[in-house]
Amino acid sequence: MLKVGDNAPEFCLPDQDGKDLCLKDLKGKWVVLYFYPKDNTPGCTAEALSFTEHKDEINGLNAEIVGISADSIESHKKFIEKRNLKIKLLSDPQRKIIALYDAKGILGTTRSTFLIDPEGKIAKVWPKVSVNGHADDVKNSILNLKVK
Repeated sequence: MLKVGDNAPEFCLPDQDGKDLCLKDLKGKWVVLYFYPKDNTPGCTAEALSFTEHKDEINGLNAEIVGISADSIESHKKFIEKRNLKIKLLSDPQRKIIALYDAKGILGTTRSTFLIDPEGKIAKVWPKVSVNGHADDVKNSILNLKVK
């Protein structure tokens, strides 16, 4: 299990447009890396909409929001278009990165979030996310950690 202070495992996965996004590309920024079970399901839609709603505030803290699921690039693209999402969604159909981040559960992907600091270390972990208020909690955590 990854914990605060660990180096965040590197990843390179395609986004909804088929362009690879790697953790190393985000060096120097905070990264909100969230894992979710499935596009267009009620909880996952609520979470993605909440992160989209808070995107400008979170981006204003020098942070990027990145979602990962095992869904295909095409599924992510449709999900983003249907829900007018403004966040990056990465496709991990082999669940390699999902496993690296301990987000693999018995029934698929576990809803979890990792806050990665600008140096690439895990700054905070939410191992089992409750969607309501989560984006606010993430934003406040970045604010609190930036002050330290």
